[in-house]
Amino acid sequence: MKKYVCMICGYVYDEAAGIPIAGIAPGTKWEDLPEDWVCPLCGAAKSDFKEQTATSAAVSKAAEVEESDELRKLSVGELSSLCSNLARGCEKQYLAEESALFTQLSDYFKSKTPATEHDSHQALYELVQKDLNEGFIKANAAAGANADRGALRALAWSEKVSRILNSILSRYEKDGDEFLVNTNVYVCETCGFIYVGDVAPALCPVCKVPSWKIVKVERR
Repeated sequence: MKKYVCMICGYVYDEAAGIPIAGIAPGTKWEDLPEDWVCPLCGAAKSDFKEQTATSAAVSKAAEVEESDELRKLSVGELSSLCSNLARGCEKQYLAEESALFTQLSDYFKSKTPATEHDSHQALYELVQKDLNEGFIKANAAAGANADRGALRALAWSEKVSRILNSILSRYEKDGDEFLVNTNVYVCETCGFIYVGDVAPALCPVCKVPSWKIVKVERR
């Protein structure tokens, strides 16, 4: 019997054990699970699982790190997101005044953001795909070359969050608005993990903070 590992939260599905509490009998093979089955811990789709092998070899992808003397100009939407993240960072460091100022800047840039900027499902999906296929490879290569453990940890969290977002977008593309009917959406304030379900998990499967750090997104 085989085992399959969730690439987002690390949950292991053991064919021999099954998940009796969820009605999946011991001995249920991976291919016999419903196609819409999701990780019981983080909600990731079956496509986000990989077969666990006896020897796990670390595979590194060579990637050229592009360097430029000129910084790319950010859009007002990107500036809003950047300032919002800086505000949260200051809040965690108990820098209330700085946090409030970054929040003001974020709100200002948000008010200037065109309504059409990356507001479609397809545009967001393409951006996430680009991050997963290009951005993280280059960023991990740069962080590894400089032995920056802090950056590598942040990238590990960010890549897991991006993979769950990719999974959610794929499910939304398949099911449409029905995917979000009669359910809730939660976001971890620490790492950005997104969970779609009735009740937030007791611990964030990405950064391990308790559930009170995973806030419910209210509908407008």
